[in-house]
Amino acid sequence: MKKLVNDVHEVVKESLEGFQAAHSDTISVNFDPDFITRAEPKKEGKVGLVSGGGSGHEPLHGGFVGYGMLDAAVPGAVFTSPTPDPIVEATKAADRGAGVLHIVKNYTGDVLNFETAAELCEMEDIEVATVVVNDDVAVEDSLYTAGRRGVAGTFLVEKIAGAAAERGDDLEAVRAIAQAVNDNCRSMGLALGPCTVPHAGKPSFDLADTEVEMGIGIHGEPGYRRTDMRPADELAAELYEKVKEDLPFDKGDDVIVLINGMGATPLSELYIVNRKIQQLLDADGINAVRTVVGDYVTSLEMPGCSLTLLRVEGDMLELFDAPTLTPGYRKGM
Repeated sequence: MKKLVNDVHEVVKESLEGFQAAHSDTISVNFDPDFITRAEPKKEGKVGLVSGGGSGHEPLHGGFVGYGMLDAAVPGAVFTSPTPDPIVEATKAADRGAGVLHIVKNYTGDVLNFETAAELCEMEDIEVATVVVNDDVAVEDSLYTAGRRGVAGTFLVEKIAGAAAERGDDLEAVRAIAQAVNDNCRSMGLALGPCTVPHAGKPSFDLADTEVEMGIGIHGEPGYRRTDMRPADELAAELYEKVKEDLPFDKGDDVIVLINGMGATPLSELYIVNRKIQQLLDADGINAVRTVVGDYVTSLEMPGCSLTLLRVEGDMLELFDAPTLTPGYRKGM
């Protein structure tokens, strides 16, 4: 294993130090406990948004702290949920008197620790609402979850809910739009190879050079089937059919498309996948009103990608188009 690290036990701390040095105009990192907040002064009366989870999925979540998205993010160890204490401190930092929304991916550790943190915050008179993201259509239950996993759709939840909070919506309205995005969002990924957690020192799973794991999780959890490597168009079509049929998406729907890289797939290949997805959407009469291509919810250096479709309802498109300034995503600023 070759990685650009010094000490496998200091990966998150040293990464956060470098992250702060690169983006001190936008974010501020608190250490012991570790959490990330906006660098700008608090805007009183605004709903705060807090998310978090294991490190290794960058730019999620810390990369989405900033104007138009999150107010704070809590990084755990690599692929490990943060404990309640830093979530509580991040929530306090994000509180501006209008309550705080927790956006939580559906993994058992994340859900339990955010629930505990919310209870502790409410004891200190901070109103907390929660939305659990479970957009993955591949696997209903896994070693990490009860129900469906939260994957790349988390980015869209954070973007759209963040815009609603920025324009001044109250806590219930922000929670409702976040829930609506989750309810109308479906995702599925594939892996061409494994990733290596630094402290483990070996690949997280075995996958032959001739094989593809369909429905992979963002921590390397297995998917629903292992298949032979095939041309990109065939793999993209399988992702599309699984995602499309789950909601289902229908002719005439407006959708936001996210082609998400898992960490080690070149943009050129992601655009090849997007080419096929757009052809399939056109053939089905589904309107891709916006498309985002790139690495947003990764799995360390895993080669592969995921497809997310969000059916646009109400003012979701307006909120998606609203200005955003974060280290990991910038729009209209």
